Amino acid sequence: MVEHSGLDSQCLNKYCHSSSSSSSSEHDKKMFAKLKLSLSGDYPRKNGEILSGQYGTNLLLLGVAMMLAIQGDPSVREEHLLAFVTSLMILQLIWMLWYMLVRDRQKNTRTEKDVHATTCWIRGGLTLLAVLSLIMDAFRIGYYIGYQSCVSAVLGVYPVIHATHTITQVHFLWFHIKDVIQSFETFERFGVIHAVFTNLLLWCNGVMSEAEHFLNNHKSRLFALGYENLTISKVHSEPDCNCTTSTCSLFSRSLFYLYPFNVEYHIFVSAMLFVMWKNIGRTIDLSSNRKRLATKIQGLHVGPILGLLALAGTIGVMVVYITNIEESFQTHNSAISMFYIYGIAMLASMCSAGSLGLLIYRVDHMPPDTSKNPSRQLDTELLCGSSIGSWLMSWCSIVAVVGANSNPPFRWTNLIYSLLVVLEKYTQNLFIVESLYRQQEDGEREDPELPAAPEIFSVTSSLAPPYNGIINQAYETPDRICVSLENEEEESRQVYRCPRKPSEVSLPVRNKVKQPLNIKRKVLKNIAVFLIMSNISLWILPAFGCRPQYDNGLEQETFGYSTWTTILNFAIPLNLFYRIHSVASLFEVFRRV
Repeated sequence: MVEHSGLDSQCLNKYCHSSSSSSSSEHDKKMFAKLKLSLSGDYPRKNGEILSGQYGTNLLLLGVAMMLAIQGDPSVREEHLLAFVTSLMILQLIWMLWYMLVRDRQKNTRTEKDVHATTCWIRGGLTLLAVLSLIMDAFRIGYYIGYQSCVSAVLGVYPVIHATHTITQVHFLWFHIKDVIQSFETFERFGVIHAVFTNLLLWCNGVMSEAEHFLNNHKSRLFALGYENLTISKVHSEPDCNCTTSTCSLFSRSLFYLYPFNVEYHIFVSAMLFVMWKNIGRTIDLSSNRKRLATKIQGLHVGPILGLLALAGTIGVMVVYITNIEESFQTHNSAISMFYIYGIAMLASMCSAGSLGLLIYRVDHMPPDTSKNPSRQLDTELLCGSSIGSWLMSWCSIVAVVGANSNPPFRWTNLIYSLLVVLEKYTQNLFIVESLYRQQEDGEREDPELPAAPEIFSVTSSLAPPYNGIINQAYETPDRICVSLENEEEESRQVYRCPRKPSEVSLPVRNKVKQPLNIKRKVLKNIAVFLIMSNISLWILPAFGCRPQYDNGLEQETFGYSTWTTILNFAIPLNLFYRIHSVASLFEVFRRV
């Protein structure tokens, strides 16, 4: 009995040991399954973002390296860079055509949209910039035809591919930029990021060509004033042969007046495509994915009038500056002084307008909008990031003014102007960011394009069938058809309007009568319009040749010619982008107020 009892005890211990080991193995299997699930779920998204981002970054750096090599190495020519960029545009064209073909075949499948990705007026503005880019391509083709006997064929192929790329890309932006991609995510990430960095590379190429043009003009003016140890760049010089047409010089000169529009087109397209890239695989929050009502424009008087005055003054200053900057020494200094005085008046007005808007926001406190919005987040980051360029120029100018040995007549106006540039961007950035992140009232968040919610207290509700034996005119045959159409509205996403009869009595849920804007909103809308037109004015001046930073000589005296031109080549493109991006952001502020 003792042995039998011992055997039973031993078997029992074995059984317990086996049970605990199996429980431990099941626990390990569950942990491994959870780890595998988490890795398999996060792998395509996170690693797709990292891999595609690194691919695009290296693509851009390769192109920039070729641009820099053109400046110093005669073995690397402009034709090589254009051939590389053309191949990138062809790859993007193939991807866009494939994407549109797949979406056309899946047109019956519901595709999620991010309504905040862009607006009709942004796409309309990009279409206008694209048209101007197409005109520039036409000039390039005409220039190539005149010199085709002695220039590379790449100079003729590039504008043709660029024009095709522009037309296809504008179509893509109009009909697919709001898509939230949920299939082929990894492949689509590479396609979208390729498009982003292709446009960034085209932007860099345009910026460097434009900067080289202004730098050569600046060297020519210095050479006329007696500076002989300067070399004019020959990268974009005239070919060795004679032009076969009489319009080659016209095409060559006209190109540089169209560069600012082409540059802004590509940087804006890259920003919109980056939002699309961030939306890949994203789950849309339907509660915050709604458009706003149509913008009210009553009460707009002071803002547009002041903005038009600023725009007219800008055109006058630009004409006087360009015509007088190459004249005698006294006229040269007078043109620079005029520019700074006008800039001080503009910047002081913009600081005052932005401060007034911030004061209104402090009085009328509203909680911030914390909903996820990649487009708004990118707008804020680009706004603050592109401010670095003008801030760098301003602080360099301040250091140069304080430490300069010479005393030109515009010395202290340059100091005031530079300080106001820093202050104006502080104020405007804060006003725009607070406007974009300010929570709206419920009445402002409804979209007239979306299907209307059914009226709760309506006699015609489909939830209340007519009582047998009682004639209800609201449920005759035509209206039954109408009710069925309304039920199909949710499936087809189309809006049907049914005529109401006198017997229908409905109790409205809320009063839909449009209320006039209050005084605060009127002031904010006028501020937004004034700042829009002021930023356009401050974009026009440097974009079309008014760049006193090249001509005043104070900064060159302090930092040296090479260092200062390098700073300007970095800062001025960022400043131009800041102004045009501020216009887009302020349009959004105008719509949200």
